[in-house]
Amino acid sequence: MLELSFIGILVGTLSGFFGIGGGTVLVPLLLLLGYETKVAIGISVIQMVFSSIYGSYLNNKKGTLDVPMVLFIGIGGFGGALFSGMITAAFSARTLEFVFLSFAMFALLRLFFTPKEHTEQKEADKLLLLLIGFLLGALSMTIGVGGSIILVPLLVGFLHVPLKKAISAGLFFVVFSSVSGLISHSIEEHVDYQSGIIIGFASLVGVYVGIHLKDTVNAKLQKNLLVFFYLLVVAYLTQRIFI
Repeated sequence: MLELSFIGILVGTLSGFFGIGGGTVLVPLLLLLGYETKVAIGISVIQMVFSSIYGSYLNNKKGTLDVPMVLFIGIGGFGGALFSGMITAAFSARTLEFVFLSFAMFALLRLFFTPKEHTEQKEADKLLLLLIGFLLGALSMTIGVGGSIILVPLLVGFLHVPLKKAISAGLFFVVFSSVSGLISHSIEEHVDYQSGIIIGFASLVGVYVGIHLKDTVNAKLQKNLLVFFYLLVVAYLTQRIFI
């Protein structure tokens, strides 16, 4: 219980600071502890429900959350994530790890090559936002991540959303995808509720710390730390799969 609580605080801090659901780091950590891949994904989904709801509440309170911008993406994500449990059940653990690695590498490259922040934010078609959300929800919840690992670079790179605002939007998207994903993974019996709830409650402490840290550092440092974080995840998964 102490070990799981520590992991929850760590994951929650990263979740609040980087605007991620937490699965990007939680799933590899649980694999390292010996959990089976599909169970690790199910636990990760529970943790994301806790951290994303509380984190979005704090971001909204601080005025950094643009609800209308991400609402359509979130609705699409909820719909897509309903299929995630079935997709996870259809593939082997090794295949899911390959998909997870590809997911993390794409996010890293997109963020690394994202140009400097723009002064003017672009408007996107609402139908396109729904489609993006649907695809992100289905894919991300299949491998136990919230989807913001891809959404944040997309918002910054293509819609010119400021990084701090994009991070808040990414965490809010996870509310939709994780709640829907939990329903889907519960049906497929991938969820260890006891471990997930312990990690989830502990992550609330970390989320509070992470969001306050996010608002104290400048955007350039935050981006560099995010790139470094993705590098660590990619390195671990590469070592696990190929070595």
